[in-house]
Amino acid sequence: MFMDPTTILSGLSEAMTLTTFLFVVAGVALGQVVGAIPGLSAPMAIAIAVPFTFTLSPLAAIAFLIGVGKGGTVGGAIPAVLLNTPGTPDAAATALDGHPLARAGKPLKAMKMALYASITGDTFSDIVLILVAAPLAVVALAMGPVEITALIVLSIAIITGLVGPSMAKGLIAAGLGILCASIGIDPEHGTPRLIFGNYDLYNGLPISAVAVGMLAMGEILTQLATRHGAANAPLPVDLDSPAENRRISWAEYWGCRVTIARGAVIGTVVGALPGLGSTVAAFLSYGMARSASKEPESFGKGNLNGIAACESANSAVMGANMIPLLTLGIPGNVTAALIIGAFMVQGIQPGPLLFQSQGKLIYGLFGAMILANLVNFLVGLVGLRLWAKVIAAPASVIFPLTFLLCITGVYVAEGGAIAVWILIGFGVLSVLMQAAGLPIVAFIIMFVLATQLELSLSQALTILGGNPLNLLHHPVALALLALSLLSVWIFGIRAPARAPRRSVSEA
Repeated sequence: MFMDPTTILSGLSEAMTLTTFLFVVAGVALGQVVGAIPGLSAPMAIAIAVPFTFTLSPLAAIAFLIGVGKGGTVGGAIPAVLLNTPGTPDAAATALDGHPLARAGKPLKAMKMALYASITGDTFSDIVLILVAAPLAVVALAMGPVEITALIVLSIAIITGLVGPSMAKGLIAAGLGILCASIGIDPEHGTPRLIFGNYDLYNGLPISAVAVGMLAMGEILTQLATRHGAANAPLPVDLDSPAENRRISWAEYWGCRVTIARGAVIGTVVGALPGLGSTVAAFLSYGMARSASKEPESFGKGNLNGIAACESANSAVMGANMIPLLTLGIPGNVTAALIIGAFMVQGIQPGPLLFQSQGKLIYGLFGAMILANLVNFLVGLVGLRLWAKVIAAPASVIFPLTFLLCITGVYVAEGGAIAVWILIGFGVLSVLMQAAGLPIVAFIIMFVLATQLELSLSQALTILGGNPLNLLHHPVALALLALSLLSVWIFGIRAPARAPRRSVSEA
């Protein structure tokens, strides 16, 4: 599947229009602000922003949301450096060296190293996406309903095994997601399910209300219930300190080149796999950088390589997690699930056929991603000092304002009070699930995937004629199912028997 050069150039030119550029800038700036505020996150910002993109063109809407995601990763490093309180879970590793360097009187130096490494890793993964997405889509087109069903089963096994404290709880959360997605019209027979006489639910639960409720509303309720007293005051950013304390020289950046390159590769590989995410990538890259260092004892004391390792890896995940999203229509993490939701709202189904039917949009999106990296760099340079002041905003202002945005966005997008009640209901469900240790990530991903799983499974059963032996004619599906069983054994049986695992959060 090779695109006509005219289609590629037309898509790239669409990305360079003033409208797309302004939405990318707005998305990046919003993402950096949200990422800089402890308690908020890029996925939360994307969930809130999705309802406001319904009236936009598909390219402007997706470019805006991707800008939010990219900006959120950069912004998360700011409170990690100044407060030792990561704005996003993946920035927790950045705090290990970023905060000690800030306490040594070099907060701007730490934040700039995070910015430079983040942009480098993100750009690398975007280039990989652009190079491999179309060939992978060709391979994906050769997969029928049986193989797609097996692939989704493998994704469920990996995601539920990695994102929660146990695979059992991950499967419970995934089951709840599938149950909620089944509300509305049966796609095979056209009969209503679980609407209990309320025809406002005839078309199913609106994804915007569910996503905002689970991510934003749930987090707001949790933060308001658990916050006690004021947050730590950020370290002051001294603009009159010596230049070497405020800047990253070319020699210092080049000295971290191996660390940044290693982190970019790690983040790209991890991002392309479902269920792992940027937090895993950041800590894995940090651990490898420390092991490879000639001075491992300097890590945790303000080592620039420690900051570079974390930020290059967690940012590289952003481009890489678009690989399974665009080629297979399968989200690898919650950010990708929200972006799939935005595609579907625009009437576009992600997957291998997207490259045939929407080639101009795809290459416009690729162009917007590269543009977003440049904007992320420039906005970051200009905004570092400003965002350092944003994190001092009181929670009594931030969370009520976010609460109002949630309700307004969902009401405007869905045009009715029922969506607001759904929003509040899923906010409460989110709090209960977190209290029970059920991973929100598994719920949202399966809520998005459930329709595709149901259709593929129905078609697969028809193809197989109800005879499991017919799977022998589908070796790829058999291999994927075997990997699923292996994942269940590794994550669900072997790992709990060896030692309790820490829950992995996704930003």
